[in-house]
Amino acid sequence: MIRRLKKQDWFHPDGFPIVVERRDPQEPFGLHCHEFSEIVIITGGHGRHITGEDSYELTTGDTFVIGGDRPHDYLNMDQLSLINILFDPDDLPMSLCDLQSLPGYHALFNLEPAWRKRHQFTSRLQLNAAEMAEALQIVDEIDKELQSRGPGFGVMAMTRMLQLITFLARCYGRAQSPESKQLYRLAGSISHIEHNFNQPITLDELVQMSGMSRRSFIRTFEDAMGTSPINYLIQRRLREACHLLKSTHRSITDIAFDVGFSDSNYFSRQFRNMIGHSPREYRKPFKA
Repeated sequence: MIRRLKKQDWFHPDGFPIVVERRDPQEPFGLHCHEFSEIVIITGGHGRHITGEDSYELTTGDTFVIGGDRPHDYLNMDQLSLINILFDPDDLPMSLCDLQSLPGYHALFNLEPAWRKRHQFTSRLQLNAAEMAEALQIVDEIDKELQSRGPGFGVMAMTRMLQLITFLARCYGRAQSPESKQLYRLAGSISHIEHNFNQPITLDELVQMSGMSRRSFIRTFEDAMGTSPINYLIQRRLREACHLLKSTHRSITDIAFDVGFSDSNYFSRQFRNMIGHSPREYRKPFKA
């Protein structure tokens, strides 16, 4: 049975959703999964990353994300050193500002993990020396705040964490392997939805942006995001509608148009299908 690492054993008792773990060198640990996610930065040496029945060579600069449900371990370690940044994605403000509009964010956090087996890890992020130095400086600043836990440490650590995520997302945009470029183009279509969800967007438009065939694009998108491109667009519009219903007094029809629906009745049907209530019912507790 695969061991599952629990948040209560790895995160601080105050529940703050970020932890920095340094492994210099990495010791044998055993196949395991987590109740949280990890950003892994290989800082030295060599080894193999094991994910169930697959394994991939690791070297200095390799940077990747491990989701909570993915079993993994390290074998054949030759002075392998790494940093794990543990985080709970549900407790991070990942929708803050324009983070979701960065193609590199979607490529690194969603697409590369989903395509790791198919690409045999060739679409991973590989930091060069300058990028590595900058990434490690940000990690050191996160770690310093977490160690001191002084006044305002949460704000500072969270800010630095978002800085690290943004920096790594930008680095992915400079990746040169054909597989990385393919994922980056696909990620561009996701970012386009996030940035322009309230505008008319067609499937053909997204396919063209991806540089893939229509069939490959739909299959790849569904594999990575768990839903079709059009459903993802609808879900994004409805998330924004929920925010507007809670925070404004605008009419339901106006909100439907604001988030990109051209038919308020269609909006209401889709809202009930996804949320389980009509827009009017959803709004009631917030306007009492």
